[in-house]
Amino acid sequence: MTDGNMDELKAMIDEYEIVCPESGSRNWTEVRQFNLMFNTQLGNIAGEEGKLYLRPETAQGIFVNFLNVQKSTRQKIPFGIAQIGKAFRNEIVARQFIFRMREFEQMEMQFFIRPGSQDEWYSYWKETRLKWHKALGTSADKLRYHDHANLAHYAKAAVDIEFEFPFGFKELEGIHSRGDFDLSQHQELSGKKLQYFDPELNENYVPYVIETSIGCDRMFLAMIANNLVEENVPDADGADSTRVVLKLHPALAPVKVAVLPLLKNKEELTKAATEIYDRLKLSFNCQYDEKDAIGRRYRRQDAIGTPYCVTIDFETLENGTVTIRDRDTLEQQRINIADIKSVVEGKVSMENLLM
Repeated sequence: MTDGNMDELKAMIDEYEIVCPESGSRNWTEVRQFNLMFNTQLGNIAGEEGKLYLRPETAQGIFVNFLNVQKSTRQKIPFGIAQIGKAFRNEIVARQFIFRMREFEQMEMQFFIRPGSQDEWYSYWKETRLKWHKALGTSADKLRYHDHANLAHYAKAAVDIEFEFPFGFKELEGIHSRGDFDLSQHQELSGKKLQYFDPELNENYVPYVIETSIGCDRMFLAMIANNLVEENVPDADGADSTRVVLKLHPALAPVKVAVLPLLKNKEELTKAATEIYDRLKLSFNCQYDEKDAIGRRYRRQDAIGTPYCVTIDFETLENGTVTIRDRDTLEQQRINIADIKSVVEGKVSMENLLM
């Protein structure tokens, strides 16, 4: 078949009676080219010379600025450049809520390495990224690797980390061994060298790249799907009641701690609670809530994923201690007011995910 000849391709489909594997139908439309990129117009006069395309990935900006970043920050290989930004893809069918959108937020890292070390670094990032997803609290049975059967023409290896969404296992993150394709192409077409001088080897070379790429929107959807649960818990009188709780890892929870005076109409309690809140809000994203019974306030904080609730009661006024409640275990313990910050900080620190 002649490259790009749509009529010949349609004739082959008809001749070999190719059947749709999903529906079993042979009722094919005419063969047409499909553009996965969005185009737009630069300037106020229409014409081919003014046509631009919205970026389908964030990676190429990193490659273009590779040497600038490397030299200005005095980086030695291996090192990575990561960024987050908008990407646009003209999806054939956009569906499944925010899982697949035409405009989405993408987080990518290009990790630059010596040629010949790509297999080692590919295995490293494959394992490291899966470990990070597990550190977020996602159970191992909801995650799996899916090796690409058909690689892109430039790829040496590629694997997806898939998450079990409510609609099945789907791609969450991709790890790709891209070789030196991107830097070499930019170098060739721009006429400017994008080589790195390796002082240990005393030679110049175009680095190879390991890429990790994850959709921010998909990650958000995965976290909500994995952590928003409804469960039975004992209430104040010992009977079971139902609560909706967002069991996000404390490091990811939008609100870290809620400060709750036991009673609203006791000025000494609300004053003490306000003082504690004003102190904590300088270190954490906090909420102060004095409306309704304490049990209902706990439930409100459970629903938005607040990992810790600090309750100020009459014992606080006597000995300077408060009750701190754990969202997941429902356990309550008394601690000194002076210890609240260190206790919460030790639980919600991002170091717990990165160590």
